[in-house]
Amino acid sequence: MEEFDYIIVGAGSAGSVLANRLTEDADVRVCVLEAGPADRNPFIHIPAGFMKTFTNPDVNWLYDTEPSEWTGGRRIQVPRGKTLGGSSSINGHIYTRGQRLDFDGWAQQGNRGWGYADVLPYFKRSEGRIGDGDDKFRGRDGPLTVTDIDWIHPLCEAFIEGAVSFGIPRNPDYNGTSQEGVAYTQRNIHKGRRVSAARAFLHPAMKRANLRVQTNAHATSVIFDGNRAAGIRYNVGGRNGSSREVRAAREVLLCGGVINSPQLLQLSGVGPRKLLANSGLPLTHVLQGVGENLCDHYAPRFSARVKNSSSINELTRGLPLLGQIAKWMTTRKGVLSLSPSLVYCFWHSDEAIRNGDLQLTFTPANYKEGVQSALDDQPGMTVASWQQRPESRGYVRIRNADPFDKPIIQPNYLDRETDRRVLLAGMKLARQLLQTDPLKPYFESEIFPGPDVRTDGELLDAARQRATTTFHPMGTCKMGPESDPDAVVDDELRIHGLTGIRVVDASVMPTMPSANLNAATIMIAEKAADMRRGRAPLPAVDLAD
Repeated sequence: MEEFDYIIVGAGSAGSVLANRLTEDADVRVCVLEAGPADRNPFIHIPAGFMKTFTNPDVNWLYDTEPSEWTGGRRIQVPRGKTLGGSSSINGHIYTRGQRLDFDGWAQQGNRGWGYADVLPYFKRSEGRIGDGDDKFRGRDGPLTVTDIDWIHPLCEAFIEGAVSFGIPRNPDYNGTSQEGVAYTQRNIHKGRRVSAARAFLHPAMKRANLRVQTNAHATSVIFDGNRAAGIRYNVGGRNGSSREVRAAREVLLCGGVINSPQLLQLSGVGPRKLLANSGLPLTHVLQGVGENLCDHYAPRFSARVKNSSSINELTRGLPLLGQIAKWMTTRKGVLSLSPSLVYCFWHSDEAIRNGDLQLTFTPANYKEGVQSALDDQPGMTVASWQQRPESRGYVRIRNADPFDKPIIQPNYLDRETDRRVLLAGMKLARQLLQTDPLKPYFESEIFPGPDVRTDGELLDAARQRATTTFHPMGTCKMGPESDPDAVVDDELRIHGLTGIRVVDASVMPTMPSANLNAATIMIAEKAADMRRGRAPLPAVDLAD
């Protein structure tokens, strides 16, 4: 049985950062356990290849939610990365941090050191920004490359002009002073290739002698000596493979993500008493919040048929696709170098509040009905909209004691009336932005939900029929003080009531940031690395104007 100083469970965004930062200390031995394979699949590295990894069980856990009222009884796909880099190897590449008030809200809930001024230095440390931006807010020397889009399309230009004509200002940097406005996306793509957390952080660290990365290693339980985490039990080769153990001299760091981290804790006897009793598992430590507080962005997508212009749809089949493949192979440019969303718009549902609660995306393409991994055959364009900070909460729970069975995932989308109200405002805004004067020369007809869908009830029914996740689940190991009954970890990410174990991933987020979550997850891991290394926090940024 091998022993390391630290065992990191999961080689996703957080695990990759921790592996890199911890092994900067040459006398520290680190083992990373990753359930999936190495990130050699070529579709990981071609930006448009996300459409292939979206349904590939080799690199994707392919989870599904439980049916619910506001999904019309549908199960919603929940893709999660299962390879080096985790979800950063299969996601939509977008780099969005969130608003200042998001992180100040974390601090106001009792999480010391997690206000915006405190976390901004860690965003900056990880980031290698190429492009415009105020260096007070942007990092230039970090491993994670962040670039601007280099593919300009007439439909994108018309959408942006239309948003401006509607009163939404252009924002030169939505990761800078303020978020509100419309802009081309910032993304983790450089020279036509994906910049995953594995590529940015893990692979450079794998050259160090003090790091061991074990792929195809499915963690099945945390090994406890009393209330102290002592190691990890895992299988190599799947359900019928060999069982092994590895010990941690200092700490176990759970970086499995919002689904797998609470699942592993529950399988290890840490979680709600009733759930563990029903599963027949021995009780290690009662912690009611493990798996609770699940939150996700839920988005209907308005799509329209395009005239007087081509769209990405036609460029991705037949002879045009062969041309795009040749272009990417020779220049690393063209549609294969793109993220799925090309324009971002941040706005508000109520002029009286102006709290930045809406996010919309635009792309000059649309998907086939009900399928998010296949583009339509005819020219199209899409505007998706969602509430930035949903109030509805769900859960992740094991079905039984089998570590290879997929857990129960129930986000309870639109369970709260506030979420439905804000979503309606977003849907109405999406429709208005598709019909602005600058887009009129290209707008032929609305495909979904269709021009006959007008009333609030009809729009909500459309959301029931076709809205889906935007792939931003969080919160199932909530950070908060011990007085919070749903809190799982403290503000140093240590699990309440246990020693030798922390959770470091998007599951610790107490509330939803106004953003895609990869940037914030990397920030959390950067901050956790300093905590674990006994370093003083980076100095807070002076945000005074």
